[in-house]
Amino acid sequence: MSKIGMASAAAALAMAMGATPALAEDGVRGKLGGDLVIGLGAIGVLPENGNRANVDTIGGRVRASNSATAQVDFTYFLNPNISLNLIVASTQHDLTAKGTALGNVALGSTWVLPPTLTLQYHPLPQSRFSPYVGAGINYTVFYGADHSGANPAVRSVAVNNTFGFALNAGIDYEVSGPWAINLDVKKLFMSPNAAVGTNLGVKLHAQTELNPLVVGMSVRYRFSL
Repeated sequence: MSKIGMASAAAALAMAMGATPALAEDGVRGKLGGDLVIGLGAIGVLPENGNRANVDTIGGRVRASNSATAQVDFTYFLNPNISLNLIVASTQHDLTAKGTALGNVALGSTWVLPPTLTLQYHPLPQSRFSPYVGAGINYTVFYGADHSGANPAVRSVAVNNTFGFALNAGIDYEVSGPWAINLDVKKLFMSPNAAVGTNLGVKLHAQTELNPLVVGMSVRYRFSL
């Protein structure tokens, strides 16, 4: 057979395989369009704290601490391969301006609510181990700022809410019936501005580069709609 013929045959085989629905493993129900999956678990939020962050006047860079909390997530399958996922969780982070002209300055803490919506692709929806990748957006709300543990010179701290992009990867393990275990990693890209009021009458502005990695594990339950 010529190289052209072999290439044509290979292309035809690939098209046929792509058009054939994946078969579920024995004892595995798999994922179907219309499924609604609710997960409950725990996440760790690990800010990258990039070097582009800076504080005006006194110099230095804003750093946010790592944090962990419970998380609820919702996944709706448009078809066996494509789903929409929404995560809801809130974490508290300590903020510090490091390497300033005054040394390391504790700025206080803030709560973060970063609901994130991703569009996910599941290449093996009928497998017990079912990986996926995704991308989407998030809108991060900063609230409940507290400067009680801050440097005595700090009177207030506020961080602006911001939009950002998200990349996502993970895997589902179908345990039995509607139950599954999920491992998930998201990378959020966010660089909100912060403002720090001081008792010296000077207001400092800072650019952050948080870009946190969100690592989670959860138990999921599937509803068939």
